[in-house]
Amino acid sequence: MRLLIGMRAVRSIGQGAMVAAFALYLHALGWSGTAIGAVLMGALLIGTVLTMIVGPLSDRGGRRRFLIGYDLAQALAAIVAMATTAPWLLVAAAVIGAFGRGANGSAGAFSPIEQAWLAIELPMARRGSIFSINSAVGFAGMGTGALLAAIPAWWMGHAMSPADYRLLFVLPLAGSIGSVVLLWLAREPAVRALHDREDAGASRVRHAENRLLAKLLLANLLNGLGIGLIGPLIAYWFAIKFHRGLLVIGPGIALGLLAGAGGSFLAGWIARRHGIMNAVLWMRGVGVALLIAMPLVPWFWPAMGLYIARGISNRGTGGVRQALAAGLTRAERRGLASSLQNVSIQLPRAIGPLLGGALFASGHLTLPFMLGAALQLGYLVLYARFFGHTEAAQVRES
Repeated sequence: MRLLIGMRAVRSIGQGAMVAAFALYLHALGWSGTAIGAVLMGALLIGTVLTMIVGPLSDRGGRRRFLIGYDLAQALAAIVAMATTAPWLLVAAAVIGAFGRGANGSAGAFSPIEQAWLAIELPMARRGSIFSINSAVGFAGMGTGALLAAIPAWWMGHAMSPADYRLLFVLPLAGSIGSVVLLWLAREPAVRALHDREDAGASRVRHAENRLLAKLLLANLLNGLGIGLIGPLIAYWFAIKFHRGLLVIGPGIALGLLAGAGGSFLAGWIARRHGIMNAVLWMRGVGVALLIAMPLVPWFWPAMGLYIARGISNRGTGGVRQALAAGLTRAERRGLASSLQNVSIQLPRAIGPLLGGALFASGHLTLPFMLGAALQLGYLVLYARFFGHTEAAQVRES
């Protein structure tokens, strides 16, 4: 468990740097908002396809092998991005490396494998708190990475050139190498494989699990689209609305990510005492209100302050929501459940940057926020209705 959390920590630093800098790097290269959104969409779509494939396959074993392959591919993508600005190579590296996506230190498209592995190591009553710690570690690392991304601009005292931005890819490269080292030390637990033939009782359980997973897909479609409209483009939005650069945007995003770490601990504390469902509803409800308020503020730092506050309420629930998804099925189907949890968010989230980038480029700097808030409010309604009765949503630590 410590090794899995350690892997998230080392990966998250490079991911945080890319959340702060990658969209601004493409902007410095002269790419339009629509083009930036299209690259982010492509990365998310490829990640979604991979998630659909590797999650169910990992239920039959080989999680460690999958994760080592992922990190080696990330290292290669970072090397390519450091070496060239050729558009087709940069797009390929961005798609493979998921630059700017911000996976909170997880293995991106392969993160269901990590979630399933971690869930196997833990009893249900402890998943909410440990998954929250895991999420908090990722946000803390991403915040550190975003701060590191701003150091070159602070050191030079002027706006960064494309060549300056390229140096930042050393951070995701180092994170991938560190993760491979930790994976080499980890040992995967044995899990009973699925059998093709089941008795009537097992078949009923399987059908009940499938109904819950279908509901998870529907709710997460709204959540993913709401996140995708804004999340991957937030640095770009601050740049074009307030005409600021990485020197001030980077530290602001870093504080928002560090706030997400604090929010993860808060969500874990609420889940232990009041259940996962209450943690999600209370904190995400506040997040919707903050999302509505952000574009209405005409000054940079108050808007950034709302973004940072939203990091507590919105990002903080990631761990407990993963814990709930892991509790919807038996252990031998947990890779499938984690894959569906991720895919149902990633697929609509992939559409979001293209739509949001086009709206921002055409001058609609408020509309994506309002659409995102409406979608996330709908998600909360469905989430409570679909999963409020489940054991995973109500369980508390004794």
